[in-house]
Amino acid sequence: MPAAAPDAVEFARTQLGFEPDGNQAWMLAGEHHRLLVNCTRQWGKSTTSAIKALHVLMRTPGAEVVVLSPIARQSGEFLRKVATFVDQLGMKIRGDGHNPMSLELPNRSRVVGLPGSSGDRVRGFSNLKLLVLDEAARLKDETYRAARPMLAASRGDLWAVSTPLGKRGFFYENWSRADGEWERLTVKATDCARIPAEFLEEERRELGDEWVRQEYLCEFVDVDGAVFRREIVDRAFDDGLEVLVVGS
Repeated sequence: MPAAAPDAVEFARTQLGFEPDGNQAWMLAGEHHRLLVNCTRQWGKSTTSAIKALHVLMRTPGAEVVVLSPIARQSGEFLRKVATFVDQLGMKIRGDGHNPMSLELPNRSRVVGLPGSSGDRVRGFSNLKLLVLDEAARLKDETYRAARPMLAASRGDLWAVSTPLGKRGFFYENWSRADGEWERLTVKATDCARIPAEFLEEERRELGDEWVRQEYLCEFVDVDGAVFRREIVDRAFDDGLEVLVVGS
């Protein structure tokens, strides 16, 4: 694993009171221009990405960060994490006055949360320093294709973080392709000391081996024998609820 640069990692430790594990520290450190993170549930991918987003916003006045998730509620949760850290730093929490899910810092940098239910809803940004695709495996390919041009002028960073969802879609295709465009990080539940082995065995008994392999061991499998089949999970990711995170 590459050595961690001290800036974002020390920012997390000393200013936010967040002690990253080894993989989280690697994710925070350095400049990952194109990053794929294939990780277990409950590892802290969204929290780590939120810290990185805030670090980018604080060091670059006027910067823009966009988080794109399968549903509005999930993007809203990401912004809540950022807002919690902003509050810890003693800064006023406010929206940008234009987007219902947004947060603007005193240096005029901002983070905006968008639902990824349609590619038509992710246009209109052109100065991004960071684009985070949260639960990327559940985003539609059309949304991914519509989002990438937002980085054309700025040459901003693109992070796709997710647990797997079968051998389909842009997340799987980019992960499987043998090229040097993307950096890759895999974090299994067995790599995370916060997830006990006893819990994984309980999940295996209750939900089946294939489900554990997908949700906790980062394997691209079709969970045909699991209690929650893929079509049920997909239906849970509808966009019927809009969430306002902060006011204008």
